Amino acid sequence: MDWVIFAILLAACFGAGSTGGLFSPGPWYRDLSKPVWTPPDWLFPVAWVIIYIFMAAAGALAAGQPGAELALALWALQIALNGLWTPVFFGLKRIKLGMGVLAALWLSVAATLWALWQVDWRAGALFVPYLSWVSLAGALNLSVWLRNPEVAANPPPMPR
Repeated sequence: MDWVIFAILLAACFGAGSTGGLFSPGPWYRDLSKPVWTPPDWLFPVAWVIIYIFMAAAGALAAGQPGAELALALWALQIALNGLWTPVFFGLKRIKLGMGVLAALWLSVAATLWALWQVDWRAGALFVPYLSWVSLAGALNLSVWLRNPEVAANPPPMPR
């Protein structure tokens, strides 16, 4: 594994993750109806740190290997979508649009996992927890949307 590439990819992950600090859930999210299986708040940063380390390691394992171009392009796409969901859902409070971003993120993570697996099965395997977590996030986003139809239909005005 190339440790310089690992560090660069990890920085990209934490850059995407920094949106969580900029757009925290706050009272709006706390007041929404959520399913009983919603993970506790403390679990989110713990899970993301582990997932980001795995993501960076997966990309670093694939980088420089023959045929890794598609996997790395998909890696770039998924990290961009990863960084987009939090501002859309928590910043703009757009539950339905957040679901759309999350669906695109899920597809890009699944495609990245597949492409990484073609290059190095270890890199693909490192994306399995990420796909699992995004699957849970998608189910949670959908549940929040269905449990809060009035909030989803009437989001606050867009900031200027």
